[in-house]
Amino acid sequence: MPEGDTVWQAAQRLHTALAGRPLVRADLRVPRFATADLTGRTVLDVTPRGKHLLTRLEGGLTLHSHLGMDGAWRIYAAAERWRGGPAHQIRAILGNAERTAVGYRLPLLELVRTQDEAQTIGHLGPDLLGPDWDPDEALRRLLAAPERPLGEALLDQRNLAGIGNVYKSELCFYARATPWLPVGELPSLERLVAAAKRLLEANRDRPSRRTTLRERAPTPLFYVYGRAGRPCLRCGATIRHADQGDSTRLRPTYWCPHCQKGPSP
Repeated sequence: MPEGDTVWQAAQRLHTALAGRPLVRADLRVPRFATADLTGRTVLDVTPRGKHLLTRLEGGLTLHSHLGMDGAWRIYAAAERWRGGPAHQIRAILGNAERTAVGYRLPLLELVRTQDEAQTIGHLGPDLLGPDWDPDEALRRLLAAPERPLGEALLDQRNLAGIGNVYKSELCFYARATPWLPVGELPSLERLVAAAKRLLEANRDRPSRRTTLRERAPTPLFYVYGRAGRPCLRCGATIRHADQGDSTRLRPTYWCPHCQKGPSP
């Protein structure tokens, strides 16, 4: 599931494959930008911003993409067969003489002027893996709505950028609070913010994400996420599962009813 660490890794791969080289092939398979011709333009850099990817091109253009729940950018050698999914799932193709980047199942793909990037990502809070990271600002944004459930506040990219559903559940476990506890009732919220940065930084270079402290097999990768019905690694109680959010965007949520204090459904 793409979260801040996954997007950071995707940006590094795209930057290595594309930056500094002119495009010999460019195909944006979304109606609004299908006629855009980017061939001949050099890719300047690929930068992650929370869960967003910014591919900057010479001439003042930026290709803005978001992976959503199951989107992906795949990199292939010039003559390599593409294996990221059926052709109808391809939304973008960017290729130079050596490598081709293919974007599959991208729910958001748009071409904007680089100087207007703030109009598309300016709402985001401090990026946990970015140079703009500011823990005090993240804390201020989280506490702006103290009555909001902790899980929902962590997922809101306007508070801090990069946390997805996996880290939401795991961070609430770290904090020993249910995801439904009002964020203003959590003591030492600054420790949770610091843990969020520490977890994403620890996983940005790993091939598979892990939040448990012990890294030897067969220890599970996560404390609670995806472990409904199984024993808690800390206390042995049965991990529970429920959806969290409003009716338009429910997210699966996991927690330990013994280790984590606070309201629950």
